Formats: sequence, C-alpha cells, structure tokens
Amino acid sequence: MKYLQLILSVLLLVCLLAMPYGYYVLIRFIATICFCILTVQYHDKNKQGLAITFGSLALLFQPFFKVVLGRTVWNVVDVLVACLLYTSPSPRDMR
Repeated sequence: MKYLQLILSVLLLVCLLAMPYGYYVLIRFIATICFCILTVQYHDKNKQGLAITFGSLALLFQPFFKVVLGRTVWNVVDVLVACLLYTSPSPRDMR
C-alpha cells in the first residue's frame, strides 16, 4: 500500500510540469480511486482523521464535477497532497 502512496505522490508532482491535458484528467481518475481505497482502509483501522482527509481529497480530485482552482493553486495542492501521501503511514502497517 505504501507503494501506491509513493507512486501517486510522484504522479502528482509530475503535474507540476507542462503535460498534455489528458494527463491531468487521467491523474484525477487515478487519484480519486486511490483516495477512495485509502479512505476505506483508514476507516477500517479506526483512523477517522485520515479517513476524512482522504475522503475529502477524493471529492476534490474527482473528475466528474471539476473544482476550478487555477493552475497555481492546483500546483500547491499537488505538492501538499504529495507530501501528505509520502509522510502518512500505510494503513496496512497500522494496528
């Protein structure tokens, strides 16, 4: 599970580069799925704070009703979320 978090962190940091629009759409789908998985796993481990955090991120990144924040704000969000993913413990390692 930690690999999933690390890979998603790298994918989010690649969003800082000038990529084709399709890449950003793909990342929104991938991020939403990953955040939903993390939400369920943290909820199962009774880590409600992290479950709410990742559930909120799933809503923010979901691709169906886009949240328009502007490129600069999205870049900041991508970096902050990548740091959160990198530093948060893997749900499978928790007891």
